[in-house]
Amino acid sequence: MLLLERKQYGFTLIELMIVVAIMAILATASLPFRELVIQREKEIELRTALRQIRNAIDAYKQASDDGRITKKADQSGYPPRLEELVMGVPDAKSPEKKNIYFLRRLPRDPMFVELDIAGTGVATPTVDTWGKRSYESPADSPKEGDDVFDVYSLSEAKGLNGIPYKEW
Repeated sequence: MLLLERKQYGFTLIELMIVVAIMAILATASLPFRELVIQREKEIELRTALRQIRNAIDAYKQASDDGRITKKADQSGYPPRLEELVMGVPDAKSPEKKNIYFLRRLPRDPMFVELDIAGTGVATPTVDTWGKRSYESPADSPKEGDDVFDVYSLSEAKGLNGIPYKEW
């Protein structure tokens, strides 16, 4: 009588456990990388938002210098509030007094952490997520004033480059 060998195909429980353990190690190793990617995306969003607002402030100042926006003699020519960039201002050179708009909407600071402890669901207005610097305040200690010369993030955290977000 011949004994026929039967080959069994499949995996043992030990082999499956080793594969699951290796996959778990790889998954936990990728978590810090994921957090880094999320932070980098927020930083890109912050740079874009700052650039948009600063370009709008510069365009407002240029329009003021060109006489398209009426201003008093003691005003700097920068917008008195950030909302002016979105709401628009009357064009002094237009016979119909059409509004000049500098932004479609004011971007929100992506680094702004909103603490809603009460659970009311009331969101902070977008304009309050930014720090505002007036023309008269020094660059190293920005303060609000009669106009908006620049904006900065209110976040105390540091970026991936080691520079605090409020100094960007």
